[in-house]
Amino acid sequence: MRPPMSLPGGSGLDFSGPCLVMAIINCNDDSFYAPSRAMDERAVENALRAEEAGAAIIDFGGESTRPGSAYIGEEEELRRVIPVVKTFRKQSRLPVSVDTRKAAVARAALDAGADIINDISALEDDPLMLPLCAERGAAVVLMHKKGQPPDMQASPWYVDVVGEVAGYLERAARRALEGGVRGDRIILDPGIGFGKRKDDNLALINRLAEIRVNDYPILMALSRKTFIGEITGKDAEGRLAGTLAANAAAIMRGADIIRVHDAGEHADLVKALYAIGVSL
Repeated sequence: MRPPMSLPGGSGLDFSGPCLVMAIINCNDDSFYAPSRAMDERAVENALRAEEAGAAIIDFGGESTRPGSAYIGEEEELRRVIPVVKTFRKQSRLPVSVDTRKAAVARAALDAGADIINDISALEDDPLMLPLCAERGAAVVLMHKKGQPPDMQASPWYVDVVGEVAGYLERAARRALEGGVRGDRIILDPGIGFGKRKDDNLALINRLAEIRVNDYPILMALSRKTFIGEITGKDAEGRLAGTLAANAAAIMRGADIIRVHDAGEHADLVKALYAIGVSL
């Protein structure tokens, strides 16, 4: 049984029971699922509602990384995210994750009370990110992606997507360890939809056990993504049922955390699966 993960702020993540729900709180005006966009006080209200609905982690993000999205400046990302983290932290002790590729944003977020840095570049885009996370004892989410958000869906191709993603995540974890990140604060994310075709995404979900490296917790971020639309024929607003089905499959294959837009529905999903016993 995997031990709990302690976090810098004194809270922790318990992986001995049901899969944990991470609620997406998009503090921007560009994320692909429009109802998830909220700035300032609305973002805090959404986070508090997600906590009440059963989220175990809140993930704040100021920069959209959807396919085709543009990079935003450091000052703008700081303006969007840090006041929200500060305000939420005054009202809740729930573990807080910040989705960022910028060390300056990560530093300010940790100062404001964040516990986890969720970096789609696996601490590679900003050379200051790894030493910062090591110095501060932050938990980190290391994600695989191919290319950058503006062009990552321009004909991605793999010989063996599962093997390539597993190999990358193993190297990313080793690099983090060698840079001083604590081994008990590493989470891996195969990067569903980040430079991957529909069949690549399905293979990664179906063969999730092959991606597990040294028993690090695995985060799956499938919520309302394009591959679900390709399967169901629905736009982002109509993909809740498909997302629930995909996340159920991921949980049954060993996902430890699911990152979602709809915290309440997924908290119920987890409860039902755990009661049935298929998620054990």
